[in-house]
Amino acid sequence: MKIVRKHERTKKAFEKSLAKLQLDYLDLYLIHQPFGDIYGSWRAMEELYLEGKIRAIGVSNFQMDRLIDLIIHHDVTPAVNQIETHPFFQQVESAKFMEENKVQIESWGPFAEGRNNLFQNDVLVSIAGKYNKSVAQVVLRWLTQRGVVAIPKSIHKERIIENFNIFDFELRQEDMDTIATLDTKQSLFLSHNDPEIVKSLSGWKFNA
Repeated sequence: MKIVRKHERTKKAFEKSLAKLQLDYLDLYLIHQPFGDIYGSWRAMEELYLEGKIRAIGVSNFQMDRLIDLIIHHDVTPAVNQIETHPFFQQVESAKFMEENKVQIESWGPFAEGRNNLFQNDVLVSIAGKYNKSVAQVVLRWLTQRGVVAIPKSIHKERIIENFNIFDFELRQEDMDTIATLDTKQSLFLSHNDPEIVKSLSGWKFNA
């Protein structure tokens, strides 16, 4: 079997994506998981960045030890690290660490995909009522005031419009502090420290 280096595979995957999108460059390109030959992928992405084919490169799901390892051993610091961040998993220490190392924290799953009954949570519903806003708008405003970038997903036009309408109000500090009490400091989805999860995310298979 021919072994193709991750560096080469990353460049080929990028060029394929660029062709499908019919674009000359991409604004942002990410490593999705912190496993496998991330060094090979990152070197390829650094080259594409320096060639002007990507405006910014970043990572996703990198815990802070893996993030600083990547920063130390490469020339280009990730522009963003996209991690699970929502009222029940607030990533306070990680956000501080990333700010200190000039990496923008970006939230995936800002609404926790509705888990823990987020949209019916008594605390969030009460705060939303005070501002005449929806729970979704309160969560997005809370993230924004913390300096967390969030890109919520929706296929409904009215919800997309609603998600943009968060700049005409500001949460008071007392409400920010109240939301802080919801933090469980645990993922609602998966642990990147669990060997079985790592096997699954890496596409690992048992040898027959």
